This record gives sequence, C-alpha cells and structure tokens, in this order.
Amino acid sequence: MNLVTTIITIAVLLSTVLAIVSFWLPQMTPDHEKLSPYECGFDPLGSARLPFSLRFFLVAILFLLFDLEIALLLPLPWGDQLPSPLLTFLWASTVLALLTLGLIYEWLQGGLEWAE
Repeated sequence: MNLVTTIITIAVLLSTVLAIVSFWLPQMTPDHEKLSPYECGFDPLGSARLPFSLRFFLVAILFLLFDLEIALLLPLPWGDQLPSPLLTFLWASTVLALLTLGLIYEWLQGGLEWAE
C-alpha cells in the first residue's frame, strides 16, 4: 500500500508542478502564416471540387487490400504450435495464392501502370 501511495503522490505533485510552470512560461503569439492550413501544395482558398486523378484512389485501395492480407499472415509463425500445423499452412497458402492472383489480375488489367 505504501508503494501505491508514493506513486499517487509523485503523480499529483508532478502534475501540479507542470500546471504551475505552464502559467509562468511566456505566451507565444502565433502569426497569420502559422495559423493557415498546410495543404501539401494545394491552394487551400480555391475550390475543393477540383478533378482528382483516379489513379491515386486505385493505388490507395490496392495498398489497403494487400496490406490487410499481409496483416492476416503475421500470426503465421505461431501457427505451428496449433494441433494441426498442416491445416494452418494450407490456409496461409490459400491467402498467399489469393494475394498473388489479385496482384496478377491488377497487373494484367493495367492497374499498376501509372502512365498510359
């Protein structure tokens, strides 16, 4: 119980000291340029309905799909500890086959070609 009391006391004291110090620090006055949004080269004051390349959207969706399938394979090393590691290997092989088939399909459809 003494350890818990010590930890709580240190946490309360540290929080109080940091709150008091924050009032003593000088207040920074932000300028107009720092308050403006940074839009990675896009004009934030223009119209938000500018045409957007569908290639960016396609690449983002492909990344999410392939990333999700890779995340499904992450627990595979622990699969050999299950009662039937052969079944785990077959399921992982199925996921990898689907991933490979999806990649081949996107390649043949031209989804990975950036310039036409």
